[in-house]
Amino acid sequence: MSNWTAFNFGKTIGAINEGGVILFDEEHPDLARITLKRNKNFISVSLNIYGWMDHTRFFNSDADAQREYRAMRSSIHSVLDLINSNAKDIKIWEAISEFVRRFP
Repeated sequence: MSNWTAFNFGKTIGAINEGGVILFDEEHPDLARITLKRNKNFISVSLNIYGWMDHTRFFNSDADAQREYRAMRSSIHSVLDLINSNAKDIKIWEAISEFVRRFP
C-alpha cells in the first residue's frame, strides 16, 4: 500500500526550484519527499527522508528518471518502516546505505 500523496496539494508542480521545473513531487506523511525535476541540462530525482538523508540522482532522459523515481519511491518503504518502528539508528543507517548503493 502506498501512502504517497501530492506534496503541498500539488501546488509545486510546474514551479521552478534550484533551476529546474518540478514535474513530480510527492510526500510520505511526516517521513519523506520525492521530487523529479527537469532543467535544460539535466533531469534529477531527489529523495529526502526528513531528519535522515537527502539523496539526488541525475539522468539523461525523462524515461530513465521516471522509471527510477517509481523504483526509489517503492523501495524506500523498508527504510521508512524501520524509522516508524523506532529501530536502532545503526539499523536505519544500514538500510539507508543499502538504498543508496542500490540507487547510486
